[in-house]
Amino acid sequence: MPNDTLYRETLRPQFHFTAKQHWINDPNGLVYFDGEYHLYFQHTPGSMVHGRTTWGHAVSTDLVHWKQLHIAALDVDDTGWMWSGSAAVDHQNTGGFQDGDDPPLIAFYTAGGERMFPGKRCIQCIAHSNDRGRTWMKYAGNPVIGHIRSENRDPKVVWYEPTARWIMTLFMDGNDYALFSSPDLRSWTRLQDLTLPGVSECPDFFELPVDGDPSDTRWVFWGASGGYLLGRFDGKTFTPETDVLQAEEGANGYAAQTWSDLPSEDGRRIQISWMRDGKYPAMPFNQQMTFPVELTLRTLPVGIRLCREPVREIELLHTGTRNWPGGDLAAMAAEQFRRQYGRGEIGSYAVTSLRDSESRLVLAEEGDLFDVCMEIEVCGAEGRQADNAIGEGKGFTIEVQGHDVAYDAARQTLSCMGRSADLRTIGRRVRLQLLVDRTSLEIFGNGGELSMSFCFLPAAANHALALRSDSGGARIVSLTVHELKSAWETGSSGQPA
Repeated sequence: MPNDTLYRETLRPQFHFTAKQHWINDPNGLVYFDGEYHLYFQHTPGSMVHGRTTWGHAVSTDLVHWKQLHIAALDVDDTGWMWSGSAAVDHQNTGGFQDGDDPPLIAFYTAGGERMFPGKRCIQCIAHSNDRGRTWMKYAGNPVIGHIRSENRDPKVVWYEPTARWIMTLFMDGNDYALFSSPDLRSWTRLQDLTLPGVSECPDFFELPVDGDPSDTRWVFWGASGGYLLGRFDGKTFTPETDVLQAEEGANGYAAQTWSDLPSEDGRRIQISWMRDGKYPAMPFNQQMTFPVELTLRTLPVGIRLCREPVREIELLHTGTRNWPGGDLAAMAAEQFRRQYGRGEIGSYAVTSLRDSESRLVLAEEGDLFDVCMEIEVCGAEGRQADNAIGEGKGFTIEVQGHDVAYDAARQTLSCMGRSADLRTIGRRVRLQLLVDRTSLEIFGNGGELSMSFCFLPAAANHALALRSDSGGARIVSLTVHELKSAWETGSSGQPA
């Protein structure tokens, strides 16, 4: 493929990770080490559809600019395909794999799969790397956990300091999961079985402070569809304190995983997901990842909830920023119309019609890469701020690439592409951030209380980015539109994609 076209293809996402070529799905082996974020991922080299699974590999110094290193960091062997898993730094060399001054990286993965290899049941294996994740040596004593049940797979492993044990979460079958522990990466003890109704595959398990208070923490037990439990963990037993809650409300976010071993001075828990079921006709690649998000636990009126917001590094791509002053949306739209069409009779008639039915403010006439941040005040039945209930039908809509992101203030819901989720007003205001790429839209509400991930095929015709209120019941508190540059150019790391 000519270098002048790679990463510039018509449907190539410009700030979401895609492989140079061929199929990808679940993020795997997310670990930070020696200044690099490692993104391993399920990869089918040589095919545009899911098949012979290996681990692909990319690195970044800033979570934005990625450099793909290997077609297959972990490749198929006589145990079967390389399914999903995780990675961590063995700082204390508990497994004895260190060779040199630096601690080794450990990969945990599932091998096998009877659907493709009769008799090759799913087993849990490990590999180690002493060269910053560039090459891996599979453990000669694999498997470290033999086949238990069905397609038991997707091991996520974390270090639990109070008991000096590794803790593995493992998907078993259906909605069932299990917890294991090990002092040395090789011998594992089954601790507990768990069921998450409506949730299956790709577990994650991590601890977060509540409202930023390190003395008050909860553990999050996460599944592939974005359902999660909150609870407490003592090294042996996870005790849930909630029913299954939902963090991902969109149609396409799936199989999310968080990075291990981020520096304590960073203090963030960062996650990325596969955006499954995207369509990329005639492209040399298939499928993409979400943009990385930061996870926090916050106390909301309904209780403690997991919140997700884009990592601050999105600012590295900001260019061409435009801010709008606060004001009544109808008045601002009418003034924009006057400036564009003048104050003649036809223009005045159009402005009157606009006030009576729909107020539409164009934010960008063209472009397909945006970071949009807004705070909107919704109004009462008479189009003014009300003290009690918000009038029927009041709200606003954001037009994005021919799709509507609609907020219904009366129902306190946000809807897009056939999905709808709760999003409260706070003091009659709602905050939204939208990340718009060529083939995807990610929506975050009220500082991450709501998150929705969508893939789409852009229409052939250009669609303006716009904000409208069909009933005139909205006031802009703040509105900023950042145009974004491509992340596939040389980044802050100094390395080309």
